[in-house]
Amino acid sequence: MAVTLTDAAANRVQSFLANRGKGLGLRVGIKTTGCSGLAYVLEFVDELNEDDETFAAKGVTLIVDAKSLVYIDGTELDYTKEGLNEGFKFNNPNQADECGCGESFTV
Repeated sequence: MAVTLTDAAANRVQSFLANRGKGLGLRVGIKTTGCSGLAYVLEFVDELNEDDETFAAKGVTLIVDAKSLVYIDGTELDYTKEGLNEGFKFNNPNQADECGCGESFTV
């Protein structure tokens, strides 16, 4: 499988990369934190690591390290606006539950 993104997310990432002026793509990963144990991480990438896998989607390169891929394989990254709130949303088929504040999840 792979990590993919919607048109809205692709447009937003392309805009961020253009404003930044450099970068190979966007890292999508996880870190250990929060009430439920895992949290998503998004960051720009200027250099690939040895264990990185890349996925090309809608003109954007997504970079995922091997450790994170186990937890987010099949995830679709979306960008949503709801009222005054806007941000990236992870549609992860591996996610079993999330904490009440929505900051962390379990698989």
